[in-house]
Amino acid sequence: MTPRDRLLTVLSGKIPDCVPVTPDMSNMIPARLTGKPFWDIYLYNDPPIWEAHIACAKHFNIDGFMDGLFNDYRPLDFGAEPEQEPEWERFIVFRSPDRIITQACRVEKGKRIWAPKVAVYYVSDPPTGGLPVEKVGLPPVPERWEPLEGVKPIDGGPGGFERAKEMMGDQGLVGLSVISSAVLRNPEDVYRYYDNPDKHEQWAAERVERAERYSRRLMEHGVRPDFISVGGSGTLVFQTVEIFRQLAFPAVKRGIELATAAGIPTHVHSCGPESALVKIFAEETDLTVIDPLEVPPMGDCDLAELKRRHGDNIVLKGNLHTTEVMLQGTPETVAAASRKAIDDGGTGGRFILSTGDQCGRDTPDDNIRAMVETARTYGRY
Repeated sequence: MTPRDRLLTVLSGKIPDCVPVTPDMSNMIPARLTGKPFWDIYLYNDPPIWEAHIACAKHFNIDGFMDGLFNDYRPLDFGAEPEQEPEWERFIVFRSPDRIITQACRVEKGKRIWAPKVAVYYVSDPPTGGLPVEKVGLPPVPERWEPLEGVKPIDGGPGGFERAKEMMGDQGLVGLSVISSAVLRNPEDVYRYYDNPDKHEQWAAERVERAERYSRRLMEHGVRPDFISVGGSGTLVFQTVEIFRQLAFPAVKRGIELATAAGIPTHVHSCGPESALVKIFAEETDLTVIDPLEVPPMGDCDLAELKRRHGDNIVLKGNLHTTEVMLQGTPETVAAASRKAIDDGGTGGRFILSTGDQCGRDTPDDNIRAMVETARTYGRY
């Protein structure tokens, strides 16, 4: 089977030739493999991170599973109405051998208005966005700046997405994000939630409408992703299960319903505590696959127990430890952990071997290859 066929077989509840293997290498390893400063990828789109991700999948011959990376930071561009607000333009306000800092600015009535937050692009790490300017030691109004030039344009519309699917080809699947399961993402969001109890119902309803509108536009434009993502990193980090049910779940459930009706598999990624989410999605929705099922202390998942309780209703994808096993381990320890995960999660199908979140930048290539090799040789259901 090709990686694409293998994944589609598992997502349909059937048994493929072997257990698919999709270590989470969404950002850092693909960027490293380009051999370029990371700001080339994230700031200048040279290449854009989704292209680097596909190249990485082919490099290691994994079963590629690009879960919304194409539109992680923005909705798919359907040619929306022009902005009514004055347009923001990014400038470089700081540059050193190890980082570039950008700050957005717009002109109102002849006066420059600078955004209160900046983005930091590192030479060998993914960027940090949304940082208050004072946290990076710069003044609110920069003393000097230079134009941001040389950023390669990206087709963020249906045509660009189809190109991403063509680039992936038989190496795997390409998904799109429709809505997130994480509404509260930081302390400021938590304060806003408790300061505005009268708006909770409205926020939840607006998210349902957003999921319906976005799903409808996908269909209207003939965009058919291989799967629809409705997850969000750290869903239960700043949200309790009750807040998740109140604010996020109605829209997420609606997104799953619409995708299922269209015959498109659905996917949730939520690093951190996740066992409660597995139960909710397995028992109350038709969600197809959930990951990364992190073990303690970062997560709370026991793969064998989740398989016993929910493995007949949902595809489980996980869950090798990204630091103790993948980063710090040897090929032998990776192979042993892979065999255990296959034993714990593989019985009867509906299992994809993966990692308990993203592999670190310096994860040894030999460890990744050991994981792939184990899935290909030992990975029988």
